[in-house]
Amino acid sequence: MSSYRPLHDGWVLSAASGDVPATVPATVPATVPATVPGCVHTDLLAAGLIDDPYLDDNENRLAWIGRIAWTYTTVFSWSGDEHERTDLVCEGLDTVAEIALNGVRVAATANQHRSYRFPVRHLLREGENTLTVTFGSALEYAEERRAALGSRPGAYEAPYAFIRKMACNFGWDWGPALVTAGIWRPIGLESWTGARPAAVRPLATVAADGSGRVDVHVSVERATEAPLTLVAEVAGVSAEVRLAAGQRTAVVPLTVPSPRLWWPRGYGEQHRYELAVRLGESSWTGKIGFRTVELEREAFRLVVNGTPVFARGVNWIPDDCFPSRITRDRLAARFGQAVGAGVNLLRVWGGGLYESEDFYDLADELGLLVWQDFPFACAAYPEEEPFRSEVAAEAREHVTRLAPHPSLVLWCGNNENLEGHADWGWQDELAGRSWGGGLYHDLLPSIVAELDPTRPYIPGSPFSADPAAPPQDPSTGTIHIWDVWNREDYRHYATYTPRFVAEFGFQGPPAYATLRRAVSGELAADAPLVLHHQKADDGNGKLLRGLGDHLPAPDSFDDWHYLTQLNQARAITFGVERFRALAPYCMGTIVWQLNDCWPVTSWAAVDGDGRRKPLWYALRRLYADRLLAVQGSSVAVVNDSGTAWQGSLLVTRLGLDGEPLAKDVLEVSAEPRSVARAPLPPSVATPDDPSRELLSVRLGDSRTLSFFAEDPAVAFPPASYDASADRVDGGYRVTVTARTILRDLALFPDRLDPAASVDTMLVTLLPGETATFLVTSDAALDPSALTSPPVLRCVNEVRETHQDRG
Repeated sequence: MSSYRPLHDGWVLSAASGDVPATVPATVPATVPATVPGCVHTDLLAAGLIDDPYLDDNENRLAWIGRIAWTYTTVFSWSGDEHERTDLVCEGLDTVAEIALNGVRVAATANQHRSYRFPVRHLLREGENTLTVTFGSALEYAEERRAALGSRPGAYEAPYAFIRKMACNFGWDWGPALVTAGIWRPIGLESWTGARPAAVRPLATVAADGSGRVDVHVSVERATEAPLTLVAEVAGVSAEVRLAAGQRTAVVPLTVPSPRLWWPRGYGEQHRYELAVRLGESSWTGKIGFRTVELEREAFRLVVNGTPVFARGVNWIPDDCFPSRITRDRLAARFGQAVGAGVNLLRVWGGGLYESEDFYDLADELGLLVWQDFPFACAAYPEEEPFRSEVAAEAREHVTRLAPHPSLVLWCGNNENLEGHADWGWQDELAGRSWGGGLYHDLLPSIVAELDPTRPYIPGSPFSADPAAPPQDPSTGTIHIWDVWNREDYRHYATYTPRFVAEFGFQGPPAYATLRRAVSGELAADAPLVLHHQKADDGNGKLLRGLGDHLPAPDSFDDWHYLTQLNQARAITFGVERFRALAPYCMGTIVWQLNDCWPVTSWAAVDGDGRRKPLWYALRRLYADRLLAVQGSSVAVVNDSGTAWQGSLLVTRLGLDGEPLAKDVLEVSAEPRSVARAPLPPSVATPDDPSRELLSVRLGDSRTLSFFAEDPAVAFPPASYDASADRVDGGYRVTVTARTILRDLALFPDRLDPAASVDTMLVTLLPGETATFLVTSDAALDPSALTSPPVLRCVNEVRETHQDRG
């Protein structure tokens, strides 16, 4: 039997030491109410003592917060109960913390990635009790550790590798430097008697005969050494094990005849079963799923329930710099956006966190596979004590915690550290100092093998399954592609023939309403406040150079915003089409990235305010079960559905006026989970005038259009169309009928109403064709504004403007 009392009320925050700027009111040291769970930044913001760090360049004036020691204090009443033990349970302390109860030091911690439990019954007293948690500066702690251990190379100057804390908290090429402190996950008192299940680790799999097997590993904490009975039950099957006096671990094996399996989305249903564990009067409940997962390492192919899965993935970063603000509803909205874009895999990137229970539960529910990096990214990490022991403790905790979740299919040792050590010149700089290799090749795989042998582990990404090959060897394992974006045109993706691409991306600005909220001043590509919300090295320069010969050069902010967002979508389109068409040789793409943590120009498909960028709409087409892609002299018919895709492929060479110039019909058949290629006959593949022709490819209800020349070289006529906007339930129906070809028609209703959204985007219309856009909005919008620039855009409207100015 146990009882739990949350300690989330009555907290106040004060500055324990350090210099608070004179611009901050002197009330900071004693009178700021604190929200728990939360952090210092959100408390100071709620108190009106700092400006929102996400707006303008306020971030620059808030660096002092990370240099201050802070104390959280609460007073609570306590009355003795019948229990034998009472523990202070801290689910998340960020990060360098010292805990005191009634003036007596309880413990000190230095790991954001761990939870803690401390016996405190002997320190509690009748009536009022005072609990304090003092947080030292994580930045200064990391700097001290770096000075003691010797510097290590990394992607950034900040010493994030020397502290077990979310690395991107120190700043990244898409995120601000906001070094947090606080009680970021729940804290409370748990009282218990006799014994309690300290950890429950169910390892579920499926036998060759189709039966489900779950071995329920239980660790027991005891207040008594008497014999105990441990009972586990799932799907109507139960078993019990007798624990001898003093025994602290046990395994309860359960066999479930013919369970319904858990499948990734698109492959079957997501069946789960309630697992109940009872230990005396204490209990634990959770959901499990029966499925098998294997990794064919050389081909780097995930196989679930014996079925190879093409990973249609996106990388996931922490959805807020202040994770206590990330609710289940917010995660559900973001996951809904992922599912809506056809995603079936989320990679939890190594510069962030082990995510919340809600994260993995939602992934289980929706059938989203989870690739989980251990939190190491883009730096050489020390292996000396106490660092190594901290890593071991956090890994053991989270491998155990996440064991019930069928969505979790892969553990990965780190992000880009193997590549850094091999290819980035680290070895000379390290001069023999530790860099993390012992963690990724020894410690972490041994923990996974011991605690969860049902899941595969890889030492890092990128990595080669051949130890003698470079980490970026495309013939085996995973690769990351960053020469595109940094140096190369996106057509360079065509030079890669990879097994699996775990990172590749291209930048675009956030939605207009997001940028307008974040920047109070002028909106111009080179405006100082706009540039503050661009963290990548020469990011805006790369955006403009990336337009290359693909799109016209912008000469206004509105053009820049539309064209760079469009170019982001086109770059990823080129890459995903290339890699999906290589299946089954290539079995996965994980686009960098799904989400943002604040309003910023970045690689995300969904921006920091949760708005979908044009890239999201492109992903929805690219990650559909069925995809047509014109690639050179052939058409790739990509079929990732469970039924064959076959029929007559109608290929038409058209003039820009929509008139057919040549036609051919090709019979095609793509078996389930396969790719078929249809060579294009010369009559349709070879244009008479590349600047005035395009190719239409249709199979059933699917159509794709491909131009023979890049847009600036196409003789687009001035955009001409009829457009209307009609009020309907929940918003507006915008209807556009083309009189001329309209290239990549897009609608941006958030320019009129920040809460507005649209159902589709990036539609190319031939003359006479009609597109309908459904705008969701509660506001009274101007129909004429909905049907004209800068809300309604297309490429040849931009070209027309340029020609007029010329």
